[in-house]
Amino acid sequence: MENMYNLNIERAVLSSVIFDPETYEEIASKLKPHDFYLPFHQHVFSAMEELSVEEKPLDDEFLRTKLNTMGKFDEVAMLDLLSANPITNTAAYMKEIKAKSSKRALATLATEIKKVTLEDDLPAEEVMNLVEKKLYEITQNSTSDDFRESQEITQAMMSEIERLKALGNSKLIGTDTGFKNLNDKTSGFGKGDLVIIAARPAMGKTALVLNMALKALERNEGVAFFSLEMPAEQLMLRLLSAKTSIPLQALRVGDLRDEQWSQLSAATQDLGGKKLFVDDGGYATIHHVRSKLRKLKTQHPEISVAIIDYLQLMSGEGREGRQQEVSEISRGLKQLARELQIPIVALSQLNRGVESRDNKRPMLSDLRESGAIEQDADIILFVYRDDVYREAMEKEKEMKAKAEGKEYTSEFRKKSEEDAEIIIGKQRNGPTGTVELIFQKNFTRFVDKTPAAAFEVEYEDGDIPMQEANINIDMPTL
Repeated sequence: MENMYNLNIERAVLSSVIFDPETYEEIASKLKPHDFYLPFHQHVFSAMEELSVEEKPLDDEFLRTKLNTMGKFDEVAMLDLLSANPITNTAAYMKEIKAKSSKRALATLATEIKKVTLEDDLPAEEVMNLVEKKLYEITQNSTSDDFRESQEITQAMMSEIERLKALGNSKLIGTDTGFKNLNDKTSGFGKGDLVIIAARPAMGKTALVLNMALKALERNEGVAFFSLEMPAEQLMLRLLSAKTSIPLQALRVGDLRDEQWSQLSAATQDLGGKKLFVDDGGYATIHHVRSKLRKLKTQHPEISVAIIDYLQLMSGEGREGRQQEVSEISRGLKQLARELQIPIVALSQLNRGVESRDNKRPMLSDLRESGAIEQDADIILFVYRDDVYREAMEKEKEMKAKAEGKEYTSEFRKKSEEDAEIIIGKQRNGPTGTVELIFQKNFTRFVDKTPAAAFEVEYEDGDIPMQEANINIDMPTL
């Protein structure tokens, strides 16, 4: 057990703070009270934290008073502490304390694994998830299951308010969505948000999130992409088309002009240096996503968003039916987003019922297995392009006319750019409504509509009918 702690080193570090209070900030940035083994040393460090917040001296007298107030003073242990030789270079000592703290956490985890495996007889999947979660916490040095106290919460909130104040008039306080008008309505995707993007086939489900991913990569942020439907090479083709404005079909067949080859080469080199990580194995469970994303986030802290294409292709345990599986998946993704403090964007399918309505704009009830998804999601966005349905209707009329031996001239004309809508069906911390974009079909690319379109906001209040209001929005400068 002696290799799990070293009291002399702990005393030396704490003594250094008492004799030279200026060292406290550096030590406090590396160590937490639970990193010390001796309970009295934990209490001393906690007392130092409180005195620092109160802007009081970190000397012998104030520490004694604070420890007495806490009911944690020990005269003998305090004398041992004061008699320790203070040190000038604390880095090596702090590293040793941190290492032994991690060893103790691992030993505790080993005991817990034995208990849940043998005594509690938990399923293997649950045990592995517990182990991965605890290991991640140990790696991040956040192994604390205590309640967060009011003082710590208010300090964290004040820091966040000061950060927002420094942004000036910018409405973007979360992760950039890549679209100015959408940022305006959502303030960006928040850390820990579960964002669901849903659409019927052919609406550009995948294209929208790839556009978001490309904008994040261009900001030198990291992106994790779980592609369950198409290989990574196809995703990269779409990214390259959106980045270079070279038609996707031309890229697929290599039909490029000389200057386009130069464009492609430069774009390929640029994207090759970005932090894009794609898992295109085609199979994923919530356990699989948790394990891989935790490891990736540890290795690459710059990961700012994770994308899953798409939720219904994820597999569950299959013990209680598909409805229960989807509930397990959506809840697991929400918990993972909060744990890693990044938004997780998951694509989702819509029911066929939307096709039978005159107004085919999606609603929350159109989500497949919607109960759990609707409950767990912080933001739900629907992608809608009216031209998709107009073209389908014209083709149906044309086929019907031909079957009856009649001539039919379609009034529909295909366009390289189509109007698109992002319908905010749910936003936990903001209004619902519609943001207008343009879909550039040749490049599978969504862009902001210029000038900024009016935003329809919907509010619901008891039995009062849904209200709509047009608000003119100034385009923010990014």
